[in-house]
Amino acid sequence: MSSPMETNTDHGIIWRSMISLGQQFYTHLAEGEYSKSEDGVMERHGTGTHRSAGGSIYTGQWKYDKMEGTGRLVYLSGAVYEGSFHDNMYHGTGTYTWPSGVKYIGSFQHNKLKGEGMFTDTEGQEWTGMFHKKAAPGLKLKLNMG
Repeated sequence: MSSPMETNTDHGIIWRSMISLGQQFYTHLAEGEYSKSEDGVMERHGTGTHRSAGGSIYTGQWKYDKMEGTGRLVYLSGAVYEGSFHDNMYHGTGTYTWPSGVKYIGSFQHNKLKGEGMFTDTEGQEWTGMFHKKAAPGLKLKLNMG
């Protein structure tokens, strides 16, 4: 069962969708720009913020109800991705930071590390090279001499 509600605010339209699964209710809250599809369905389109039932928050660009363009996705765990999105996936250039502070800056393709990038470990050491999913053969350690 889904019950959408629409509320006009000073910042755009807030769209709330409550879904009932057994005894649990999940609410998704989005604020920003919308358009209607040819079928009359409300779609996020433009710039806005979406808070999911799982606790993640996306702020950025939308196209036809998908994350598209630049944005920032913050997970409940504390992990953060900031960069380019295509078709709801990390795609293009971006930065992914794990809750431990470990960070990857570089290219992504279909939610995977792909291409040139820099990985900073928990000790602050920077590793550069080519990344392919979870593999990165031949990384080079950047030495800080000072």
